[in-house]
Amino acid sequence: MLESVLWVLLVGFFAGQLARRVKLPELVGMIAAGILLGPQVANRLGPEMLEAASGLRTIAVMVILMKAGLGLDRDKLAQQGTVALRLGFLPAIGEAIATALLSMVLFQFDLATGLMLGCIIGAESPAVIVPGMLRLKSLGWGVEKGIPDAILTGSALSDVLLLLVFSLLLAFLTQSTSGLSLPGGVTLSPVQLLPLQVVSQIALGLLLGWLVARLVVRLLANQNWTQNAVQDAIVAASIALLLVVVAEVVPIYSGYLAVMATGFFVIELDGPLARRLRSGFDSLWVVAQLFLFVLLGASIQLNVLEGVLLPGLLLLVLGTLVGRGIGWYLSTLGSNWNWKERLFLLPGNSAKATVQAAIGAIPLAQGIAGGDTMLAIAALSILVTAPLGAWAIPTFAPKLLTRGDVDPTKVSVSKTLVLLAAVDTSPLAVAVLTKTAELARRSDASVIVLHVERAEDRDRTLDLQATAQRLLADIRHQFLVVNGSMPEAIVTTALHHNVAEIVMGKRGDRSQDGRSHTLDRVLMGSVSQAVLETSPIPVVVVEEGQ
Repeated sequence: MLESVLWVLLVGFFAGQLARRVKLPELVGMIAAGILLGPQVANRLGPEMLEAASGLRTIAVMVILMKAGLGLDRDKLAQQGTVALRLGFLPAIGEAIATALLSMVLFQFDLATGLMLGCIIGAESPAVIVPGMLRLKSLGWGVEKGIPDAILTGSALSDVLLLLVFSLLLAFLTQSTSGLSLPGGVTLSPVQLLPLQVVSQIALGLLLGWLVARLVVRLLANQNWTQNAVQDAIVAASIALLLVVVAEVVPIYSGYLAVMATGFFVIELDGPLARRLRSGFDSLWVVAQLFLFVLLGASIQLNVLEGVLLPGLLLLVLGTLVGRGIGWYLSTLGSNWNWKERLFLLPGNSAKATVQAAIGAIPLAQGIAGGDTMLAIAALSILVTAPLGAWAIPTFAPKLLTRGDVDPTKVSVSKTLVLLAAVDTSPLAVAVLTKTAELARRSDASVIVLHVERAEDRDRTLDLQATAQRLLADIRHQFLVVNGSMPEAIVTTALHHNVAEIVMGKRGDRSQDGRSHTLDRVLMGSVSQAVLETSPIPVVVVEEGQ
């Protein structure tokens, strides 16, 4: 097991980074690593790891859905509420029906078997869509109309619906169908129960999400059971995973929807806690995605693709363009989305991976006719749509969506911070560099040390550089020496390197020996004043003696 974990972490990570360097989504490399490590190629993953794959994928999906909930915006959902609701049902239903009809022609399935395949193929992948939509929100694409929020919510709802229909069809085709007997001799068939199950799954999922969010806030914010953000994330993740586990044992609510709702309600109840959890789950996702996509690749059975490749591709294309396309059109009918934003649903709402890996092999295991074909098409859908969707979302968003202001209270905004320390050869440089080091350590920033050299300073520049190296030894930094006007050089360099803050010094009235340094004081005071007046970047002024 330990060896398998090492293979997943190391090979999965470097395969993902290799894919990123050649301008492909990281998950492409991770899935490829899983195929390579899996039983059909190198067979480097032990049976214990493969047996635990389903549970590990569940943990990873829980993490990404919690991230989705912590990134939802109530105002945007209210603005696009009907669109989000329709996106949760109409595209999934359209693709499932289109797939069923096409499978009756291409594979001679009956209607029930075709609908089961439609439920497998029609489900959307949170593992691809959620990171993609959260990245768009962090960059501002489509946020004005709440497009990422609508897609996130619709994706979660559609999976609830299709998984319920799938379980109904599975019971029907395996002859284990049972209804519900009510007082008075009334019996409801599974088909009649389906609407009640959908309502129950959604309503109870939302209710439990609200209750668990209140519990999380009480434990982590009000009663202070934890001491840092890492412990916050561990406790919240454990409670969220409990929701999913209980839902598998008592399937009266959607565990995944409850997790997503928990994150959403935490934002409403305690914004600061939501920000801490958002950061913690971002870190958890770094590891979780490796297990999710590598094990996803290992579960793909390439040998079953033979014989269904071309008809399978035709089914996927027509099911998406016709069935899902009609659903997209009806979902956005009457909304304020323009044609480009509607067209974005094609790359933004079509990826398949997680659900297909979870349920694709069930029909074959249950002995249902055509189960081998269903498994092959499920594997094909992962290989085609997951990499394509992960690539298409960031590629087409700038072409089809408009960019708005980013709301940092609803999504993590990852940005590498750079600080600029403007120093001269006076003793005040030590105070400036010390303050810069303190700020850099707090925010994990890198530093540019800028020295505007004067003729009389040249002999002391090397000493200044050695001082910077000593005080910033544990911080990434570079030492720049330029000539020219001090205020202009400082502001120009800061803008060129896109720094977050400028740190510079200002001398007091007297030196340590009590003598006045009027010329230096006036000079440094005028430089700091000029930078304060002209810089569009925040300036931290360190005065002598601080």
